[in-house]
Amino acid sequence: MAGKAGRWTPRHWIALRRVVQAAALLAFVVLFVGSRRGGWPAMLVNFPMRLDPLAMLAHALASRTLLVGSALALLTVALTVALGRVWCGWLCPLGTLLDWMPLRRWRGKRTAPGDGWRGAKYGLLLTIFAAALLGNLTLMIFDPLTILFRTLSASVWPALDQLITGAEVALYRIAPLRSVVSTFDGWVRPDVLPLTPAFYRHTLLYAGVFAAIVLLNLLAERFWCRYLCPLGALLGLLSKVGIVRRAVNERCTECGACARACPTGTVDPAAGYASDPGECTVCLECLKACPYGAIDFPSRPSLARWQPYDPSRRQALVAAGVAVAGVGLFSSNLTAARDHPRLIRPPGARENDLLHKCIRCGECNRACPTSAIQPAVVEAGVEGFWTPVLVPRLGYCDYACNACGQVCPVQAIPPLSLEEKRQQVIGKATIDQNRCIPWSDYRPCIVCEEMCPVPDKAITLEEVEVENADGVIVTVQRPRVVRERCIGCGICEYKCPVNGEAAIRVTAPYTV
Repeated sequence: MAGKAGRWTPRHWIALRRVVQAAALLAFVVLFVGSRRGGWPAMLVNFPMRLDPLAMLAHALASRTLLVGSALALLTVALTVALGRVWCGWLCPLGTLLDWMPLRRWRGKRTAPGDGWRGAKYGLLLTIFAAALLGNLTLMIFDPLTILFRTLSASVWPALDQLITGAEVALYRIAPLRSVVSTFDGWVRPDVLPLTPAFYRHTLLYAGVFAAIVLLNLLAERFWCRYLCPLGALLGLLSKVGIVRRAVNERCTECGACARACPTGTVDPAAGYASDPGECTVCLECLKACPYGAIDFPSRPSLARWQPYDPSRRQALVAAGVAVAGVGLFSSNLTAARDHPRLIRPPGARENDLLHKCIRCGECNRACPTSAIQPAVVEAGVEGFWTPVLVPRLGYCDYACNACGQVCPVQAIPPLSLEEKRQQVIGKATIDQNRCIPWSDYRPCIVCEEMCPVPDKAITLEEVEVENADGVIVTVQRPRVVRERCIGCGICEYKCPVNGEAAIRVTAPYTV
């Protein structure tokens, strides 16, 4: 990659990197769109997650299983050992967005935090692995791919849908534009946007986490990548044995241009403008900035020098202690003894030891065609934070769908066949007679019975004569739940016409 190597100038390399970044981000978004039910094969749409060595290794430690699909992460490992942290500088979709939003104008001349802060990401990485050994994957919420996927799924895409829908409604009122609007709507639905609006809880929380990561660029360019990213920490350690790495040759005049251009601040003037391979993202900005062609990227297999901020024995012990204390506290929480009554898991997930397998990627949230699967916030306690739960009032478990188990990259939701999935009991429905229209108001309503998809009907109707508030004898059909038939799909709760809290609600199944 030397500045004068053939016809490839530094500008050519920078242009290539930007093209690769844009293509990788576009591929991530396209696969995100295709992960909706009815999209592409599951092995394709969850391909980015399977490339994540942090997610795959943490899952293997926590679940004590090694999935065949996890071997794809070895591609990222091999790439890192060969070329350094090119994943971070060339392929990571979150890193690309941070590159595109550097906030240099607002940051001004603010000095970046010291190198000692770089140790934070290694501490987080060690804590993730220590907790995973104890069967806990809560800290996987900090994996960059899961952060971006959740943000797109629960915040960006629903907001985009609302904006486009609002624009379509407004433009449709203009008669000459109606055919254009209808054609456009046919293009984007259901392949890109849902036929019916998708609603998620706590959307501001997911958007706020992403916004906070971007705003950290006000403190230092690529602050997240420098100081906090646990995946970057893992790849940084692998880069210590990288084959191709940055080097400074004899043409260096110590002008400092490379140090000023480095977005991760790893070029050290005190060390002859060398850089730490574990922190260099191979962005090539230094190659472009150097006016003397003093930057090379030769092939020199060797072990890089250990830095003061790199993991130490003491840091490993502290991380292990934090993990043990945290897991102990999680285990003493109320949710460890008694499930929240509304903790309804996707089909088969409860019996599949979900907490020891779920990497919080959000693939199932996106795949659910009714948006019934939502990230947990309070229902599952801290240990189950951002694991999947069903919220029937927002959506129901489609009787003709098994997408969530098919797209899960780590089989935390088992890949059940459609027939197997239909036999899974995920909850039980209960009628609140004080809110049910036929029970409390003596008016006709049979929506829940009509909607029940179970062949033998888990909701039956009992015809009775009652005296209403006006003293008139009326005949109504009162619904009753046949509990041994109910699988807890939640369509009855979703379709219940009572405003606010439904008159029929699904709760978690009994613990055996």
